[in-house]
Parts: sequence; structure tokens; C-alpha cells
Amino acid sequence: MTPKKPTKPELGRGSTQPPVLLLHGLARTKLSMAGLGRALRRAGLRTLAHTYPSRQAGVVALADAVAAWIVATHGDGEIDLVTHSLGGVLARHLSGRVALRRVVMLAPPNAGSDLARALQEFGPFGWLYGPAGRDVAEGKGWPDALAAEVGVIAGTRSPSLGNPTSWVSAPFFGDDRPNDGTVAVDETHLPGMVDFATVDASHTWIMNDPRVQAMVVRFLAEGRFAPTSK
Repeated sequence: MTPKKPTKPELGRGSTQPPVLLLHGLARTKLSMAGLGRALRRAGLRTLAHTYPSRQAGVVALADAVAAWIVATHGDGEIDLVTHSLGGVLARHLSGRVALRRVVMLAPPNAGSDLARALQEFGPFGWLYGPAGRDVAEGKGWPDALAAEVGVIAGTRSPSLGNPTSWVSAPFFGDDRPNDGTVAVDETHLPGMVDFATVDASHTWIMNDPRVQAMVVRFLAEGRFAPTSK
């Protein structure tokens, strides 16, 4: 007997779901989200992607620029977000300014970053990560509540060859604090999130993990990461 294929959320090309904006992380570009974008389009979703100057301004100014881009590109229509790392922090500053429906945050430093706080004393940190990096190190004064359903996926793979930060981060996290090589799992939590999951993936490339991509599609369709049990 041929085994049944796993069921997928029924989106289809005729889906009335809003478009999905893919928002990259610090010191990255929209190209880092390209693989995830292809997975979402295969599921029948419309996607938007935007490169914002993540190294050149602080969190508030970056959120202002992204909000302006969304309004100029999409008007005041409803939109979904899938974010990576710093993109999740920007999403918190977009709530109430754009019409958000559902938001999936991948490896977001929602509580700030202990690693960033430790590394900001080194000169190259400011050059590489700029004002937004210093904001993440501080991790204070960010809006908590989002006017949207929020799901968070955290990575637990550290160290990883594909994540340079993880090569030096182990002493900062210790042996008993799960992390993705850059952000600790407990730093990703957000008050009011409706679902949470962890995946054996590194911070840098969590968006390319097939399990993560499947959970993103599910959450955008149903507001949960796991299928409804029957």
C-alpha cells in the first residue's frame, strides 16, 4: 500500500490571504529570505520582500522606513509578516501603523541579546552592526503587544559552521541555556504570542529549514504551527 502524503494547509492559488512581507535580519538583505519566499509561493501565497539599511540606523528609524515602504507599496491593506532576527523587533514597532494580520518571527531577540551586550565592548561590533546592534544589546523600550496573531520559532543548533557568531558564543551561553549560536531560546519569547516552537537549526539559516518553512505556511493559514488533531 502506498503511504499517504502528509497533509498541507489548503491555500491554493485562489487564496484570499493577504500578501506576506519577508523582513530580513541585521546585516542581511532580502536575498537571505529568497528560499523561504519560494516555499511560500509554492504554497500559493503572494510575497513581498524589502531590503532596509539595517546597519545604518537604530531600530525606531528602521521601523519608520519600513512602515513608509509598506504604505507606499501596499497602501493600507492588511498584510502578513515573516521576519528573521532583527526583523521581528521591527515588526513590534509596526503594529498599529500598518494593518498586520499574522506575524511569524524566526529567531527574534525579543528580550534583547546577552551576546550583543557582551560583544558591544569590542570595537568591530559597532562597525559591523551599527546603531541597531546597540539597540539589540540594550533591548529596552520596545512595544510588547502586537495587534496581530504572533508565532515565534527559535533555533537550538549551536555551534554551526554556517553561523560565524556561534564560533565564539558558547562561553556566553554556557552548557545549559539552549540557543541558536546567536540568540538564546528564552530571549525569543514575546508576551501574547499565540504559538511557539523550537527547531534544530542555526540562527543564520533558520529560514531555509524545510520544517520551519512548513510551520510558517501552516501558521499563516491557520494561526498555529502544528496541524489540528482529528
